[in-house]
Amino acid sequence: MTQLILNNSETIPITHEQFYQLCIANRDLQLERTAQGDLIIMPPTGGETSKRNSDINLELGLWNRQTKLGITFDSSGGFTLPNGADFSPDAAWIPLEKWESLTAEQKTKFLPLSPDFIIELRSPSDSLKLLQDKMQEYIDNGTRLGWLINPQQQQVEIYRQGQKKQVLDNPTTLSGEDILPGFVLNLQLIW
Repeated sequence: MTQLILNNSETIPITHEQFYQLCIANRDLQLERTAQGDLIIMPPTGGETSKRNSDINLELGLWNRQTKLGITFDSSGGFTLPNGADFSPDAAWIPLEKWESLTAEQKTKFLPLSPDFIIELRSPSDSLKLLQDKMQEYIDNGTRLGWLINPQQQQVEIYRQGQKKQVLDNPTTLSGEDILPGFVLNLQLIW
């Protein structure tokens, strides 16, 4: 099963508030909304993808717990990017000062920002092209570092601010660079 995109942008685009209410009313669905107001409905992942996602979030969370540099989010966390898109990356991180600058109300809804760091893990049902476009959209909206992990090809695409994407074939580790100092993801957990 692949994701379904409902093209509403040419008829009646779904507003941010309508999307938020739709998500609240349908908590069991994995939904995203493009900047143009199109609705993306994603199927649940299979066991292997879920395990990989859990391992990734555990590693990021343990690093963050040790460093206390920010806040981590799993795939159920929503972000409203500056261009209006509402996305939920598989893993995300923001610096502590960014979290503390949010109001209590902002913290309870989709966060009105683009995470500094994101990971998207490609599942068998994901379109690589759509994920690549989404990664670029994150970067264009302020994300500083993003990893698109593609287990099917054992490949990682690294997206950075102001740079062309870098493609790594079968890397053993990934470095959080200066965005996540000291964070290293062991890809043996993924492959």
